[in-house]
Amino acid sequence: MRACIQRVREARVTVEGVVTGQIGRGLVVLLGVGQNDGAAEVEWLADKIVGLRIFEDDAGKMNRSLAEVGGAMLVVSQFTLYGDARRGRRPSFTDAAPPELAERLYGEFVAKVRGAAIEVATGKFREHMDVSLVNDGPVTIWIDTSER
Repeated sequence: MRACIQRVREARVTVEGVVTGQIGRGLVVLLGVGQNDGAAEVEWLADKIVGLRIFEDDAGKMNRSLAEVGGAMLVVSQFTLYGDARRGRRPSFTDAAPPELAERLYGEFVAKVRGAAIEVATGKFREHMDVSLVNDGPVTIWIDTSER
């Protein structure tokens, strides 16, 4: 699994002009699922992101987690994180999971984060989405479970 994580002041996702998910302070997680991903990757990645200490403490150091600041998470599925553009000009997405697997693991990821008492909003799987956000920092972190 791959995640592009952005610390935000606010964010929302709309599908055909309708807001499907919206948060205030927290994290936007663009989540990609790979061909070989499974429950172990979901567990590890959800725990890792929920525990990331990327919010500032009273001294201005990044030392607090999402739960510690009472933040929320907006999770948006994004198979294009598996785009391979090393050859040619059009990316190949052959390393991305098939939609059925990706949707199942995406749902398991969301459930795992909610199980950690984090408010979670989502986009709509397999739909064209407009994502709006206000970066805080900006702070952007990239995590790939294959590199753990």
